[in-house]
Amino acid sequence: MQRNATTHYPILLIHGLFGFERIGHFELFHEVRKALVAAGSRVFVPHLSAAHDNEVRGEQLLLQIDRVLKGTGADKVNLIGHSQGALTARYAAALAPHNVASVTSVSGPNQGSEVADTLRQALIPGRLPEHIANNVATLFADFLVLLSGSLLLPQHAVAALNALTSEGVGRFNDKYPQGLPDTWGGHGPTLVNGVRYYSWSGILADHGSHTLDPGNIICRALSRHFDKEAGQNDGLVGRFSSHLGEVIRSDLPLDHLSSLRGTTTVGAVTPNPIDLYVEHAYRLQAAEL
Repeated sequence: MQRNATTHYPILLIHGLFGFERIGHFELFHEVRKALVAAGSRVFVPHLSAAHDNEVRGEQLLLQIDRVLKGTGADKVNLIGHSQGALTARYAAALAPHNVASVTSVSGPNQGSEVADTLRQALIPGRLPEHIANNVATLFADFLVLLSGSLLLPQHAVAALNALTSEGVGRFNDKYPQGLPDTWGGHGPTLVNGVRYYSWSGILADHGSHTLDPGNIICRALSRHFDKEAGQNDGLVGRFSSHLGEVIRSDLPLDHLSSLRGTTTVGAVTPNPIDLYVEHAYRLQAAEL
């Protein structure tokens, strides 16, 4: 029988670029949310722009934190952000630490993404390639928004890309440094302004069972664009770039997309990615969060 992992404060699961809460019967965080609810946690998934910069998404998150607090009567929330969702959560915690008990970064580009750097360099500002890329990516984001029913949220694909580059995240970090390590690859402060900071992430591993997984194939192709963290990345985010606060682990055998969903193939990785979220609920519970 599963132990009770009820956290003191509600948990908000925050998606990253091109993420969504629900499209029809499909939820992006379905497995994670189901496992956390089964363990006794109160879980919410905010409506955020599928593609925009960290500050715009962060302001949207702040509004929804207020709604959760009013709806539940809680004093604070625990934020768990996947990918760009980690930066969104960091923004909210920096501006409203009195409303946030903890921030957990899962595969978050806390020092930027080398893939975003490569893509940004390939798009020449003010010329046709950038215009086309922005239109295509924004149309895709709009398509996701249309399906998910969040029609009133703004979308801006190039703003999202700029916000994920090393330079863009560097500017973001200058304004919101809470939880960041002082040294490359180190741990960051675990408690800042009353908010606890955690992180975990993975690196691409050679698992034959994943060779037919489209997500894993894409991540392996993208990993070729890494230089600084070649061989130490999940396909979109470098291992040490992901570090924030207490680094639970940053070398899990997971690609960037696998940190959102369970593994069901023969020879699946251990631990199961979904179990990591439940284990973290126990961790938050033990910390009285």
